[in-house]
Order: sequence, then structure tokens, then C-alpha cells
Amino acid sequence: MRQFFSDTIATDTIPLKLVVYLGLLAAVLILLAQAWHTAIPIMEDAAIKDQAETASLSIRSIQGGYARNPADTYSPEGSQCSLDFSFPASVRYISFGVDPECNGQLNDSNWTLENNTIIYQYKNGVKKRVFLEGKPVHFVKGERNSEEIWIPLEDKEENETLLDLEKTGVIIEYPVSGEFLFEMVTRNSVRYTMSYF
Repeated sequence: MRQFFSDTIATDTIPLKLVVYLGLLAAVLILLAQAWHTAIPIMEDAAIKDQAETASLSIRSIQGGYARNPADTYSPEGSQCSLDFSFPASVRYISFGVDPECNGQLNDSNWTLENNTIIYQYKNGVKKRVFLEGKPVHFVKGERNSEEIWIPLEDKEENETLLDLEKTGVIIEYPVSGEFLFEMVTRNSVRYTMSYF
């Protein structure tokens, strides 16, 4: 046993090997961290795209269903779909049927009409579009009337006349997270997908 403790022939090589192995381990960990940092935006983009495509399928699925007449208080509910979004903080908005960024103002109503389109924009300015195949899909924002029934939005500034429903859309601004309900409604023989938010 004394010989084991008194043998110092290899004592200087063990720490050198240990340093080399720890250096290699550190290099591998740094490379893994860089790869993970690079993969996160790609994974987030894939998750956002998946949610937007799921939303387009849900909206498309109710287009052939019953459309409620909001003028008739006894009309049964129209076909509805619920969209669940949990977008990361990097997403500025998602819009349905319009491009709100045509003049840089999200709250401006001079939007570019893009029926059959879902647009989402990142805070860095990059826009992505998901197209809805088939017949035109018109989106309109909904509001509750005095009887607590959801109806298409009315323009309060224009003597209570209805908005030009052909030129409206729906926008969900940051944070794009939660459950959002859409219902099919009809007005003047035109079918609209109305938001409940």
C-alpha cells in the first residue's frame, strides 16, 4: 500500500489528460448550445405555421355550414369554429382577410383586402401568408348589440350605417394567445365569417 502512495511517476500526466477531456467536453457543450440557439427560431416558426394552417382548415370546414341571419333574433346559431393560438412574443399580429400593414398602421381602416388569406407578421417585419382554397371567405369583426346578440360591426361615425362588409377583416394583435371563436353569418345573401372578439 505504501508503494501505491509513493509512486509519483504518472502524476503529471493525469491532470493533463483531465484538462484535455474537460476542454473537449466544454467544446461539445458550446456546440450543442449554439445548435439549440439556432434551432429554437426554426421550431417556433414551424409551430406558428402549424397553428395558422390548423386555423385555415377550421375556418374552411365551417364555410359549407349554416350561416345565421343576424337581423333575425330567433335565427339559430351558425356554424362555428374555435381557434386556439399560443404564438410566441416574436409575432406582432395575425389577420384574417386583410393586410393591415399596407400603410404601417394596424388601427387604421385603410387596409388592403385579401380575402381567403391569413397573414401573420413577426416583430422584425417578416410576413407569412396562409391561403384558404376554394370559394371566397369574407371576414368581419363582430360586436354585441343591446340584446347581447353578436352582429357584424356597425360604424358609429357614419350614422349607424353598416360597414362595407366586403372590405372588412379581423386582426388579433400581440399577444396572439388564447381561444378565438368564429361564426358563419349572412347578410344580403353574402356569407361572412364573423369574429366573437
